[in-house]
Amino acid sequence: MWEAYKKGYKAYLRLEKSLSDHSVEAYLHDVTKLTEYLQIVNQEKNPAALTLKDLQAFVKWIGELGMGATTQARIISGIRSFYKYLLTEQLVTIDPSTLLEAPKTRRKLPDTLSFEEIELLIGAIDLSSPEGTRNKAILETMYSCGLRVSELVGLKISCLYLDIGFIRVIGKGDKERLVPIGSDATKYIKLYRENIRVHQPLQPGFEDILFLNKFGRGLSRVMIFYIIKDLAKKAGIT
Repeated sequence: MWEAYKKGYKAYLRLEKSLSDHSVEAYLHDVTKLTEYLQIVNQEKNPAALTLKDLQAFVKWIGELGMGATTQARIISGIRSFYKYLLTEQLVTIDPSTLLEAPKTRRKLPDTLSFEEIELLIGAIDLSSPEGTRNKAILETMYSCGLRVSELVGLKISCLYLDIGFIRVIGKGDKERLVPIGSDATKYIKLYRENIRVHQPLQPGFEDILFLNKFGRGLSRVMIFYIIKDLAKKAGIT
């Protein structure tokens, strides 16, 4: 009975959230894990019939399988995303995952992230908000171009050569270099500039800075770290 829900969720992740195939499969795997548990305990319930108690029992089960706290937190994040989709499509009226607690992880945000962790970070972005579109462009640009945070916050519109697939980066000691930029990063920079940034107020001195806060000023390094930390928490990485 869950196949129709998973099919709709898959389309939602691809079309509405614009996730990569890898991220889509990761989220679907989380839902599949839940359905596996329901089959094992002979609970033939649809998503609308599940309660917080059912989900808590599921979390206990995956813990007993020997999964680490980070993996459990990621799966819980996937279940929450699934129910967010169900609420959006009015397929359920109550979200039992709202009060579902993830296990505490004592791991600090690492200096470097794996491919899977970067995909989870990007997948945790809420594209329904203006900040979400901006953050998507930020992470795609950092990932595609391998930029330092200081280089990202200083990135200028005049240094974008998106039509030929390059950006000009000003690094340490004001040294400049041309860096290739991928199609996904290009796509979301254009979406951000054409649909979000164009409607923002611009403070004097920040007209050429690409990524702005809601007040029309450039982002600080601290703000970028905060954005990443918040997304990591939502993705179950912290």
